[in-house]
Amino acid sequence: MAHLKNDPALLARVRRISGQLAAVERSIDGEADCASVLQQVAAVRGAINGLMDEILEAHVHEHVAAPGLSDEARAQGAEDVMAAIRRYAK
Repeated sequence: MAHLKNDPALLARVRRISGQLAAVERSIDGEADCASVLQQVAAVRGAINGLMDEILEAHVHEHVAAPGLSDEARAQGAEDVMAAIRRYAK
């Protein structure tokens, strides 16, 4: 997906998620209370869901709905989306 390469906003989002996950690790290592850790994990999950949405949307625009794609390329793009959703839903 070359269209995602060096996207500053996307990279910033991933780095924020990484920071959130590091905070979860520190909380567990520091013996934080369960409710606090659960809240942090829920925040990470929400951030990951948002990241997934953004990347899926970009993929659909570039590899499924873009004008000029061949039928084969469009079918492959759609299959890629379905495979990602299947893995994500497990």
